[in-house]
Amino acid sequence: MGIYLTGIAWVVGAAIFAGFVGYLVRKFGWDEGRRDNNDAAGQVFTIVGGLHAVLVAFILISLFDSASAAREGSYHEADSLVAAVWAADSLGAEVKDEVRKLSAEYITTVEQREWPLMAEGDETVPDTGWAQLDQLRKAVDKAPSDDDWVRERKAEATAQLWQVYEARQSRLNAVEGSRVGGVVWFALILGSLISVLLPNLFGGTRLAAHLVIVSTLAGTITLLLFAIYQLQNPFGGGVRIPPDAFTAARARLA
Repeated sequence: MGIYLTGIAWVVGAAIFAGFVGYLVRKFGWDEGRRDNNDAAGQVFTIVGGLHAVLVAFILISLFDSASAAREGSYHEADSLVAAVWAADSLGAEVKDEVRKLSAEYITTVEQREWPLMAEGDETVPDTGWAQLDQLRKAVDKAPSDDDWVRERKAEATAQLWQVYEARQSRLNAVEGSRVGGVVWFALILGSLISVLLPNLFGGTRLAAHLVIVSTLAGTITLLLFAIYQLQNPFGGGVRIPPDAFTAARARLA
C-alpha cells in the first residue's frame, strides 16, 4: 500500500472511530448541564488544543528542517568529493588514477550499500566507506609536492576530503538524530486523544454537526501525526531522499 493510501486509511479510520465515540457519548452519555459546561470546557479545550498545536508545529518544523539539511548535506558531500578529485588531478598521473578509482568505489558504496540501509532506518552501516575515505587521504598525502602549485592542489584536495568526512558523518547522524523520542510520542498521542475527546463535553449542537466536528478534528490530528511519523527518517518514509547527488557526482567524474 502506498504512503498516500496508508495516510488516507489512518485519517479515515481515526475520523470514523472519533465519530463513533461521539455518537455513543451523545446517545448514552450524561446530558444534564452540558450546555452550561460550554464556557469551562471551551477554555480547557483552548489551552489543551493550543499547547498540543504548538508541540506538533514545533516537531514538524524541526523535521522539515532536518530533511532539508540532510538533502543539502548529501550534495555537499558529493560536491566536495568531486572537488577533491579535480584537485588531485594535478598531483601526477599515478595519484590521479588512484584517487579517481577510489572515489568511484566510494560512490558505489554509498549508493548501493549505505543508502538502502539508511532508508530502512539502520543506524549502523559498514565501515567500508570510512576505509575508502582513509585510502583517499593516504593517496593524496603520498603525492610529491615539488612546487607551490602542486602543494596548493594537494592542500585543496586534503581540505575537500575533510569536507567529505564531515558531511558523511552528518548524513549518518541524520538517520538517528531526527527520530522522535518515545517521551515525545507519548505526549503527542496522549495530547491528541485529549484534544479529540474534549469536544464531547460541549452541548448545544445537533448530533450530525457534533459528529462532523469531532471526526474532522480527529482526522486532522491523525494526519499531522502520520506526517511526523513519515518525516522521522529523511532517507526513508515519506521524504525518501534519493542518492541523486552521488549519481550526479559519478557522471561528472566519468
